[in-house]
Amino acid sequence: MINLLQQYHCELQTELSDILEYWLKYAPDENDGGFFGKIDAENNRETTAPKGAVLNARILWSFAASYNCTANEKYLAMAHRAFQYINTCFVDKVYGGIFWTVNFKGEPADTKKQVYAIAFLLYAYSEYYQSSHLEEVKSQAIALYRLIEQHSFDTAQTGYLEAFTRNWQPVSDLRLSSKDANEKKTMNTHLHILEAYTNLYRIWPNENLRNSILLLIKNFTGHIINKNTGHLNLFFDEDWNVKGGVISYGHDIEAAWLLLKAAEVIKDEKLIIQLKEIAVKIAEATKEGLDKDGGLWYEKEQYHLVKEKHWWPQAEAMIGFFTAWQISDDSQYLHQSINSWQFVKNTIKDTKNGEWFWGVDAYNVPMQGQDKVGLWKCPYHNSRACIELINRIGAYTK
Repeated sequence: MINLLQQYHCELQTELSDILEYWLKYAPDENDGGFFGKIDAENNRETTAPKGAVLNARILWSFAASYNCTANEKYLAMAHRAFQYINTCFVDKVYGGIFWTVNFKGEPADTKKQVYAIAFLLYAYSEYYQSSHLEEVKSQAIALYRLIEQHSFDTAQTGYLEAFTRNWQPVSDLRLSSKDANEKKTMNTHLHILEAYTNLYRIWPNENLRNSILLLIKNFTGHIINKNTGHLNLFFDEDWNVKGGVISYGHDIEAAWLLLKAAEVIKDEKLIIQLKEIAVKIAEATKEGLDKDGGLWYEKEQYHLVKEKHWWPQAEAMIGFFTAWQISDDSQYLHQSINSWQFVKNTIKDTKNGEWFWGVDAYNVPMQGQDKVGLWKCPYHNSRACIELINRIGAYTK
């Protein structure tokens, strides 16, 4: 078992370096600043593409977290670059928060306040503070927490509302993307607010923040996790009524480990026990989305399986099944984590042009016309899987 873990550890260290080298080489926009908004699968840059808040926040997090993992100074330099560009171009100096997109010159484009994006900025700032030790970064992170609580928190039914206009007024289109349901509350935003708040608590163990984390976990156990199936409900109205029946296997397994991590960071022993049980239950539910080759299918819409395997659910499966093994000591989960990584190596990793493909179809052929870098294609899921597992395996093999 130790030899197996050591090999996994070694391969993930190499993979993290490979991922980051791709972004160091191709992503920086030396003409207009920051990072290119779109790069295709052949590494052709679309120099006039809009630049997204989620992409930039995730670049900041990925390089700050990688520096915290490896102490490689060039990763910290990339994090500095991301931080400066975000603060200069994305942060709304008038109304607070972050613009959804800026144009290629760094001027505001879509100024809607998407709480999901603000949560990712908070997540990134909290990580970057651990790298930079700049007090202004910590202050900005705390300010974002208070901004979310002020404008997005639902004081009547709890939970967080999705989106607003630039000056925090109600907005008709709440969606993160065209594929999402236009509902006031979503699992996805709640999951990443929880992730952001958990990271903030590491640097600012504030009692109000702790209570916010506890309430978010309660939202998951009370509304978002389907107690019968172990899957997550994805969309809700303001009163927590479930809308639609899509199953997202990647979000299932991602939530399994992020919920447990939140309880561990705030050191709530009763919740840790509860969420360990839930993590294994969700891992079991996620197994229905596994193909025989170890890959994880994207979604099930009603009774129809979407036969695509996107890059990010594979990364989440690596961590989520490893977590289930740590909890249960059942070796099937460890082997599934490694099988997920093997699937990535066999089909998702682009050995010619670098980084990971967006995904593959039912025949494991790379999906055409998809980004290598884009509003959603970022270094976050795959670098995070490497970092998380490098740290966990390191604890076993010391």
